[in-house]
Amino acid sequence: MALLLIAGVGTAAVIWGPGLWGRFGDEVLPSGRCTVTLGDRSDSKSAEQANNIAIIVAGSIRDGLPARAATIAVATAIQESSLRNIDYGDRDSVGLFQQRPSQGWGSVEEIMDPYYSTARFYAGLVEVDGWQELDVTVAAQAVQRSAFPDAYADHEEEGRLWASALTGYGGDVACDLGDASITTARAFSERIAADFGAGTYEVAVTDVDAESTEVAIIAGDPRLDDAMQRWAVAVAQASGVTASVREDAAWTRGEEPSPSEAPAVTLRTE
Repeated sequence: MALLLIAGVGTAAVIWGPGLWGRFGDEVLPSGRCTVTLGDRSDSKSAEQANNIAIIVAGSIRDGLPARAATIAVATAIQESSLRNIDYGDRDSVGLFQQRPSQGWGSVEEIMDPYYSTARFYAGLVEVDGWQELDVTVAAQAVQRSAFPDAYADHEEEGRLWASALTGYGGDVACDLGDASITTARAFSERIAADFGAGTYEVAVTDVDAESTEVAIIAGDPRLDDAMQRWAVAVAQASGVTASVREDAAWTRGEEPSPSEAPAVTLRTE
């Protein structure tokens, strides 16, 4: 189970963590970046990119695919769009994976939906014979048919780091963010269902005060509980998360939260 915290209006929401810092007068400003760390390796992305990574990796869990699939998908999206859901590209390419309506990937509107484009990528990947044993760049090229088939290899380590952390196989995620946006437990529960599929996690409100709501997120699988704690950090900018805790893994924008055996998340609410 993961514990997620959503903070309310007036809550100080500053995270002191890895990343680049700027200054405004004497005030140190958050960088707005998220960093995944596994052993002595790390990778940093913007909060927008981390949110898109979270969608992509959760999609592999939703589709019952191994972490290898998420590694390939994240590496592909880094190369194709720099993990931005853009509405332009080479010829008629759009979206996270730069899929082309003229090549049968779907309409522009469909492809611009990151959940749709992610699902279409995975659908194409599993059709590739022996994809799990192929090099990342070979598997990605078999799906994408890129004019630069070797470029995906440049992002294999990045993809592996994020896929490992967000599927619960190891690694920590921390984001250096400013104030949290206001949300609701219902909206966050709907985001979990959209990313992971209905029924993967149970969400229960465990504490409410004037400024925040704490929810426990239960999968009944230790690996998925670990994945939830890291995923909640990766989506914190977009989803109003102020803390995400599980056992000895903890991230917060403010005061250190108490350890939680199950994943616990706090959200900024009114």
